[in-house]
Amino acid sequence: MLILLAFIIVFHITSAALLFISTIDNAWWVGDNFSTDVWRMCATNTSICMAITDEFNEYQSIQAVQAAMILSTIFCCVAFLVFILQLFRLKQGERFVLTSIIQLLSCLCVMIAASIYTDRHEELHQSHGYRMEVSKGQYGYSFVLAWIAFAFTLISGVMYLVLRKRK
Repeated sequence: MLILLAFIIVFHITSAALLFISTIDNAWWVGDNFSTDVWRMCATNTSICMAITDEFNEYQSIQAVQAAMILSTIFCCVAFLVFILQLFRLKQGERFVLTSIIQLLSCLCVMIAASIYTDRHEELHQSHGYRMEVSKGQYGYSFVLAWIAFAFTLISGVMYLVLRKRK
């Protein structure tokens, strides 16, 4: 049982780390001489970064992605704290339902963020607010990590739903 508990904790911490990296790191959309995320666009050859502001055409979509990723990260961290509390407070044989619900909310938020970005990426990168051509790029590793974090939080949420407290 102790090994299973350690695995669940490591899996949850990995999910949170993936969410933090994908939310913060500047690699959602990359090209030969630029990288962009939901916060800023950076030219790699000059190391000059420009914040994404309301001068961009699809700023509302970017704000939705930002909000969903932040919520997902917060829900994942809260779910971990609730799991630790439930670990000591639940009676034997009960399920970690509250932890599962919060983790599944985290899963839903990261799915919404990545889906919005996937759907709106063409419009996002056609904006005239960029100082360089960013439409000729591809998805970066932060975007991929967001989808991996979706899978991890989904699996984690289901694990908590199935898990019962034992001695």
